[in-house]
Amino acid sequence: MSQAFMREGDDMSLTDVSPGLSSLLVFLTKGNNGVRVYEKKSFKDSSGQLVHTMSDGLSYSHDEKGKWQIVQ
Repeated sequence: MSQAFMREGDDMSLTDVSPGLSSLLVFLTKGNNGVRVYEKKSFKDSSGQLVHTMSDGLSYSHDEKGKWQIVQ
């Protein structure tokens, strides 16, 4: 596809998403063909890191730089 036809943000990756939870939800919903993704629960892991479990079946948290990452 020509870049002339690509909208800005179409090639955005998880690490480009703003650190707020609402930004993550918007990003995940866009990646899920517009089907709303929501937070099912949140908890602190053994290291004290806040982890968000989402309806897409994955869990997300911030890395040491404040960027979103998938938790294994």
